[in-house]
Amino acid sequence: MFHPIVCSRTGWTIFETSYDASRITVQKMLVYRQFQDQCVSIILTECDFSSLSKYGDHILRVRAEFADEHSDWINITFCPVDDTIIGPPGMQVEALANSLHMRFLAPKIENEPETWTVRNIYNSWAYHVQYWKNGSDEKFAVTAQYDFEVLRNLESSTTYCVQVRAFLPDRNKTGEWSDPVCGQTTNDETTPTWIVACVLAASVVAAFLLLLGCFILLRCIYKKTKNAFPPRNSLPQHLKEFLSHPHHSTLLLFSIPLSDENEVFDKLSVITDASESHKQNSGAGCSLGAQCGQGSFELVSQEGTPSAECSDPFLLTSASEDDQRDQYTRDEAT
Repeated sequence: MFHPIVCSRTGWTIFETSYDASRITVQKMLVYRQFQDQCVSIILTECDFSSLSKYGDHILRVRAEFADEHSDWINITFCPVDDTIIGPPGMQVEALANSLHMRFLAPKIENEPETWTVRNIYNSWAYHVQYWKNGSDEKFAVTAQYDFEVLRNLESSTTYCVQVRAFLPDRNKTGEWSDPVCGQTTNDETTPTWIVACVLAASVVAAFLLLLGCFILLRCIYKKTKNAFPPRNSLPQHLKEFLSHPHHSTLLLFSIPLSDENEVFDKLSVITDASESHKQNSGAGCSLGAQCGQGSFELVSQEGTPSAECSDPFLLTSASEDDQRDQYTRDEAT
């Protein structure tokens, strides 16, 4: 006669009787209803089935053994997604002024990539959080939907302890509680709003004054540099205006003779006061008649020959004062 065996999700229970079942054998079923030994003649009431796929149903069986006798097999259907007890999550707590900032870490899955956690298996996932003052029996509960939660409006300079466990809303299933993590809140050192506003305004004014000072400094440097280095010689304004018109520039370009052409020009002589007196003293020279012309200069072509009546090279008809003034103005302009 053997001890009755009751299978549970994480192991089995052996009811004590007058007989002692010293060994346990556990098997798992393979395809075509063939079973394979997983744990043979063990003393413990636990057997590791972590190698099973986490998807689908698995049939396991267990029996007690004593000497050459054994009990009947007890079968159990095991579904890892439904039957696994979710372990406690990891938790990081940071205590600030009147608040606790918590970060949760879901349990990892064996034989899976490092980034995979139990949360990747289930469609819905949440955390049950309970916290209390250290040394107090009164506990407060909070449900967190994400991996981050903040407990606010706490007393400053007070130690609080926190526990967390996983919760599956669609299955109404909870996991195991984590170990308590305690942290002490700091003093409330929040800066008043008016101080923040004053500091911001002062910063804006200081930045404006700095930019203004830089602008004035650069302007002074520019003026001193401009006075130290005078500008180069430039064309007169009327020439700039003349050259700025395209049609003038085109006419000027075509008016320049080519290098292979013969240059033809007229000789221009200007009468001075000395030549004027010389003309008056010479009686046999040219008269003031029509032979030498009146009111204009005598232009002698380089190719032509001067007349017999006007053989003196300094002799020109006198121009009027207005003509001389106009000629002087044109010479100054060029």
